[in-house]
Amino acid sequence: MVHRLPGLRHLAVCAIAVLLSGGPAAAASASPTSPTSPTSTDATDATDTADAAAGVPTGPNPVAARLDAYWTAARMTAALPADAAKGSETGPALSPAVDGPRPGEYIPPSRSFDGIPQAGTFFWTDAQGTGRTCSGSVVRGPGRDLVLSAGHCLKGYSGTAPQRRLAFVPQYHDGVKPYGVFPVGANGVYVPQQYYDLGEHAGAAYDFGFAVTEPNQDGTSLQDAVGGVRLLTGTGYDHAPVRMIGYPAGAEKPLECWSRTTRWPSDDPADPGTFPRIACDAFVGGTSGGPMLVPRRDGWAVIGVIGGYHTGGNTAQVSYSAYFGSATRALYDAATTGAPPAGPGGVRG
Repeated sequence: MVHRLPGLRHLAVCAIAVLLSGGPAAAASASPTSPTSPTSTDATDATDTADAAAGVPTGPNPVAARLDAYWTAARMTAALPADAAKGSETGPALSPAVDGPRPGEYIPPSRSFDGIPQAGTFFWTDAQGTGRTCSGSVVRGPGRDLVLSAGHCLKGYSGTAPQRRLAFVPQYHDGVKPYGVFPVGANGVYVPQQYYDLGEHAGAAYDFGFAVTEPNQDGTSLQDAVGGVRLLTGTGYDHAPVRMIGYPAGAEKPLECWSRTTRWPSDDPADPGTFPRIACDAFVGGTSGGPMLVPRRDGWAVIGVIGGYHTGGNTAQVSYSAYFGSATRALYDAATTGAPPAGPGGVRG
């Protein structure tokens, strides 16, 4: 018997109404120069003020221009997922007690769409020169340059390595880069030291990361170009409605799905911790790092990213996130203050 999520469609409609009630600026996740009101659960501080000459380009960025030329529509489409295991398991061989849908559980459908400016996808090349991809979202910060993703997407790309061609493309769709390409700066990848030390399974509770970007080819900073979402920490596991967005590798458009998150205590000793869990169909490889968004009067806020338990889930129907708490706030603080990032051998000076 199929069980529907009570009132979820009504909650989604109400969420859209809340965003629209604030006018176009709120619907766009707050314009780049609009102020925020910090709360006890808001890790972004008051960072959308007009400091850093918001909206004023710094001049052409040749690094971004080279990456823009390299990441053609064909190369972006051919990029393979960094998270090949996400959504790879199907059929009765997978125990629902460990991962995946519960018997009779309603799985909200996803749909392809053109995306939103504050969500996008990373592209890079691995050690063999193969194109790779993962999802991410732009988070408000004082440097106006911050992208949030999963730790398992970013952990292999710390340090200085321009040949990796690591860049973020907001609202990528149909081979188009509507806001350009934003390179990730040298030593601009922040992943918790615990994730490096414990690994992607034992460290599943720390599966989140930030990337500090450079301006695009026109010299415009990321947040000035597209705005940003608010980072929330310490808000618990249960949220509704939640809008999840992700970029399946090879797809021409991102996916979105409306659902809710609930608390999931791990029953797999290899992946210890307690995680937000969300049912949404068709979230496969490439969607890792995609944001779980909740509506607020000043725009969207992010309460999780696809990752964590089983690096985001073994099935395409159920996804997870590491819980956003004090460790997430601490990593955000490190990324926004220019602290030395962690790495496989410890913090780099």
